[in-house]
Amino acid sequence: MRAFMVEKYGDRAGMRAAELPDPQVGAHDVLVKIHAAGVNPLDLRIRNGDFKAFMPYRLPLVLGNDLAGTVVRVGPSVTRFAVGDEVYARPDKDRIGTFAELIAVHQDDLAPKPATLTMAEAASLPLVALTAWQALVERARVQPGQKVLVHAGAGGLGSIAVQLAKALGAHVATSVSTAKVGLARDLGADVVIDYRTQDFEEALDGYDVVLDSIGGENLAKSLRVLKPGGMAISVAGPPDPAFARELGANPILRLAMTALSFKTRRSAKRHGVTFTFLFMKASGDQLRELTALIDTGKIRPVVDRVFPFEETLQAMEYVERGRAKAGKVVVAMTQG
Repeated sequence: MRAFMVEKYGDRAGMRAAELPDPQVGAHDVLVKIHAAGVNPLDLRIRNGDFKAFMPYRLPLVLGNDLAGTVVRVGPSVTRFAVGDEVYARPDKDRIGTFAELIAVHQDDLAPKPATLTMAEAASLPLVALTAWQALVERARVQPGQKVLVHAGAGGLGSIAVQLAKALGAHVATSVSTAKVGLARDLGADVVIDYRTQDFEEALDGYDVVLDSIGGENLAKSLRVLKPGGMAISVAGPPDPAFARELGANPILRLAMTALSFKTRRSAKRHGVTFTFLFMKASGDQLRELTALIDTGKIRPVVDRVFPFEETLQAMEYVERGRAKAGKVVVAMTQG
């Protein structure tokens, strides 16, 4: 099969196209012919080696964390899927590799593709939709009437999180650039902060939840717009002790993560709020919950551009240089 693989950590020079053997299919695995794959900032960070301390992938590694496609084979213990089913997924972090023609995925990580979406649209969703779900539903337990701030509301994660928060009945604020104010309103945001001309910390107050995908000073300011008892959830870091325990990290790595997040956790405590770091997990069951919202029109994908599979490296460069105007970038296989 054709695939794009990382041979060494670093920049684009460490990736190349290759011909690889087809994946082996375990008893609980589903072999999927990939029609489209989403491109995420996470792919760039894995390629660059940002996570090698706690996700030590064995190189060479096929990259890619989102897929939509068709089932072509099932393992003997698979009960949820059959050959010909259209599916989408974010494979488990230990089994990534969607920049390829085929992938074997555990059946628990797969879900039927939303009937209302194209393959490219479906491929744009799993990672960001699961992240939004795990932040707002699983961790924050957002309730109707609560106030939720989603940063970068026109981006891949933010565009889905804004819609999910609205579907949960929340009052939603978001921060975007001037050119994306209209899109943020179309997605359902009640308050739109143009970060080029406004300071969200001055404009907002008394929020129950903040979903941060930027980190740094943006996260520090986010703690100050929360009401007492509120929660800031960051996917940009810093990793915290709970994440270290979840990983089963060694004592040295646990200590490092504790130190990295100390300043943020101390600031959160001083403001009477909670800080938590989120690294999303694969879940077919949660994707099924999201599919219901997608097929009823409560969540729609935002796709910036679709590249042909042969231009996967160019698609990654496009994302790396911040050229996407809104939403996700996708690579699609040539059909036929």
